[in-house]
Amino acid sequence: MAEPLPTSLRRFGGSAAAVLVALVALAAIGLGLRGLTEATAGLTVDRGSAGGVPITVWRQAGADPAPAVVIAHGFAGSQPFMQPLATTLAQAGYVAVTFDFPGHGRNLRPLPGGLEDYQALGDSLVEALDRVVAATRALPSTTGQVALVGHSMGADTAVRHAMENPQAIAATVGISGFAGDTGPARPRNLMVIYGGWEPSQLRDRGPEIAATAAGEGRAVEEGVTYGEMADGTARAFVIADGVEHIGVLYDRETLTATRGWLNAAFDRQQAGFVDARGGALALLFGGLLALGWPLSRLLPRVGDPPPRRAVGWKPVMAVSALAAVATPLILRLVPTEFLPILVGDYLALHFGLYGLILAAGTLWLRRQGRGGAPSAVRPVRLLAATAAYGLFGALALGLAVDAFVANLTPAAPRWPLIAALLAGTLPFFLADAWLTRAIGAPRGAHAAGRALFLVSLAIAIALDLETLFFLIIIVPAILAVFLVYGLFGAWVERRTGSPWPAVVVEAVVIAWAVAVTFPVVGPVVG
Repeated sequence: MAEPLPTSLRRFGGSAAAVLVALVALAAIGLGLRGLTEATAGLTVDRGSAGGVPITVWRQAGADPAPAVVIAHGFAGSQPFMQPLATTLAQAGYVAVTFDFPGHGRNLRPLPGGLEDYQALGDSLVEALDRVVAATRALPSTTGQVALVGHSMGADTAVRHAMENPQAIAATVGISGFAGDTGPARPRNLMVIYGGWEPSQLRDRGPEIAATAAGEGRAVEEGVTYGEMADGTARAFVIADGVEHIGVLYDRETLTATRGWLNAAFDRQQAGFVDARGGALALLFGGLLALGWPLSRLLPRVGDPPPRRAVGWKPVMAVSALAAVATPLILRLVPTEFLPILVGDYLALHFGLYGLILAAGTLWLRRQGRGGAPSAVRPVRLLAATAAYGLFGALALGLAVDAFVANLTPAAPRWPLIAALLAGTLPFFLADAWLTRAIGAPRGAHAAGRALFLVSLAIAIALDLETLFFLIIIVPAILAVFLVYGLFGAWVERRTGSPWPAVVVEAVVIAWAVAVTFPVVGPVVG
């Protein structure tokens, strides 16, 4: 007689819906991975260093020496962001080189100047690009000819390098950058690309740059080349419809326009695979997201569900609103620069203080007899459920992001930063779950509490825009984590009967992502 299946497997196997969703999710993941790996078919991908700057060289296996294209990422970016450009150009026969700027990705050198000395910061970026260009030119797989492609901060750095080396750089493509004070002949052969949903201040630079080669008073049109490639005066601009500052990197029009511009500059007729990977990414991450539901059914029961509607809307929202308003006001009076990571120190304090206020408010409610006591949990099962969910919710998604979207592998100096961020995020997520889940808050209180946290960050930015400007970049990422892991968390809590496994993993995800992706900065020079 066959051995009986464990209870969790019987429950999973007994649900036709769970089996069907798992199969569809796995199919989507497989199709997504197939589309993403197709981009590197026939390519060799070699990693190395250019004077301490991490680089990756993408080229066709066994191909003759070809012109090289150095590709520079934007602020808070890293090499994986630029993969669509690298693979598209490598499949067209170019030698594509990506790298990590100081303070970014796996580059161990911090950005100097603490973002206060812009001269030191800019010089550091250009110095890193100088090293990569010199190393690229020396590669035996290249002809010695070099072009530059950059995004955002990387676009402006690429333009500056090309202007300072007008005879050494054959062409430049600037994506979503201001492109500096360019002229009709410096840099050589410049095309700029902007997303149709980007601010008009950026998009307006396109016609201005093209007009420098078109002649005074002449109207310019998108996609038209003005000037001559032969003498380096070629200028053009492209607007990629329907995309914003990040989506522009994955847009087919961006990729084909970049390849076409470089073909014209090097007098080549190269085509090949275009790595417009948006659909493949949607399949991969959509599949991983869907897979979370059937897998959550395998988790052990940790405890009994929290009491229902044991406390009303008004007291719960009063505590959340107090934390939302008080946190940014209190932190205005507190030094918040103690970590070598851009706005990471402030974010750790904001999470931590917000969590302490929520915990104090929840404790006060309980002493007033409002709300039920959190249900007891089985410690071993709690640890097992948290570890199992963490392996999937953090590791599986994290590996996919690290491989195809943005670097999430921490260099050695970032481990203490992860711990410091976690010291702030963990109290917040535990206290938030205590208030809006564990004591029996009404349905919707959890989502409303998370919304108030984002409002609190917006208040902080408004109070000190100059110092906390870069929080604007973080807020959408935090919202995305709230949405994705909120959905995962609902499935996990429904199965385990406890909010704690989900919120612990969510705290780790936020701390890890901020500590690894945001730039490490050095002290102000001089």
